Amino acid sequence: MQTLAQTLTSQAVKDSLAQLLLSLADTSKAISGAVRHGALAGVLGATEQENVQGETQKKLDVITNDMLKDALKAEGNVRGLASEEEDYVVEVSPQGEYLVCFDPLDGSSNIDINSLVGTIFSVLPAPEGELNEQSFLQAGRQQVAAGYVLYGPSTMMALTTGQGTQFYTLDPESGEFLLTNDNVQITPDTAEFAINMSNQRFWEAPMQTYIADLLLGKIGPREQSFNMRWIAAMVGDVHRVLCRGGIFTYPTDNKNPAKPFKLRLMYEANPMAFLVEQAGGKASTGYETIMDIQPSEIHQRVAVILGSRNEVDMCLSYHGEDYSQEPNID
Repeated sequence: MQTLAQTLTSQAVKDSLAQLLLSLADTSKAISGAVRHGALAGVLGATEQENVQGETQKKLDVITNDMLKDALKAEGNVRGLASEEEDYVVEVSPQGEYLVCFDPLDGSSNIDINSLVGTIFSVLPAPEGELNEQSFLQAGRQQVAAGYVLYGPSTMMALTTGQGTQFYTLDPESGEFLLTNDNVQITPDTAEFAINMSNQRFWEAPMQTYIADLLLGKIGPREQSFNMRWIAAMVGDVHRVLCRGGIFTYPTDNKNPAKPFKLRLMYEANPMAFLVEQAGGKASTGYETIMDIQPSEIHQRVAVILGSRNEVDMCLSYHGEDYSQEPNID
């Protein structure tokens, strides 16, 4: 099996980008160790702080954020970084070629129940001039690499540099990420969907109708049975889609009118959309392609519908019809 370094070389990935990706991979190995130690290291539970989105930070959120910051500061090729756990962008190296956006520990609410969590990252080219938030506000099409590391029964990395999507598995003996799938492909059709059903009454009418038709199974207009899955960590749900197809969605809702969207564009939706598109899938908000969105701010949130191409298209067809009525929130 090829190592991550060997695969990047065979893809003729630019040396500076390959070095950055290897640094992210090395840091993820350390994060994997911290996650696996769990309660033994006293790193479970919440802090008394909130992040910029008003969410209570877990101890491991802060620890993993600092681990990635320290690694990227030492790396040399990173101009600046943006993180879910940072209020503002952080300047790293004046001569750096890249910007890195990341969610250091996606699904951290799962930590205390020993369930799936992961790290998501997106790499953008650094524009010339002074570093500020505007430097990061690039559409997802500008990404030069994206991926996630899933900390599960085995530690796995999904990665794209625009040459398809690959899976790597961390070999616990050698400490190397080894290539285990060199061409991940999402099946175009599926009978599996992932959504947080507890928010059903708050969804827009198109999504309400689409999910209702799935739940009707063979007696409904789709004339087939569908299974529902929900891990409550985007890395886990998207990994399942990449492995065996499916559709994952966190749609618009009116549960909190001030926050109609859940997932962050820059360090969740964009990197996942890049991985999914490179694997033959599709990623949309319901009304526009995710990677074509021009960001307005670093912590911007969007609706997400991604996965098997034909099923995403089916979901989008519901959004293209006239659903002018208000969703039922009784």
